[in-house]
Amino acid sequence: VQLVESGGGLVQAGGSLRLSCQFSGFTFDEYGIGWFRQAPGKEREGVSCLMSSDGSTYYAHSVKGRFTISRDNPKNLAYLQMDGLKPEDTGLYSCHTKVARGWNLIDYWGLGTQVTVSS
Repeated sequence: VQLVESGGGLVQAGGSLRLSCQFSGFTFDEYGIGWFRQAPGKEREGVSCLMSSDGSTYYAHSVKGRFTISRDNPKNLAYLQMDGLKPEDTGLYSCHTKVARGWNLIDYWGLGTQVTVSS
């Protein structure tokens, strides 16, 4: 299983970025996906997730209404559209999934893509 993020960068406050996560090595459409971020000196926090069962989406309160999570199952891609970016959105953004291996669910993470929002 591999997860590879892209799309990060430096953007001014109020701008937009779209992050992508390329998944491989498992049946992508059977599992939920999530985006997390970690700012310098802070713990990693959940940003958004998208369930595989019914397509339900969840957002952290701080990004609700500004970020949109989506997936393209035939392409094994997940996206995080980020609009109205704020300096406090700065951080390393990583995608995540849990994949069943026998009786266990295994966590998989990408290495992350850096997002920096200037004021």
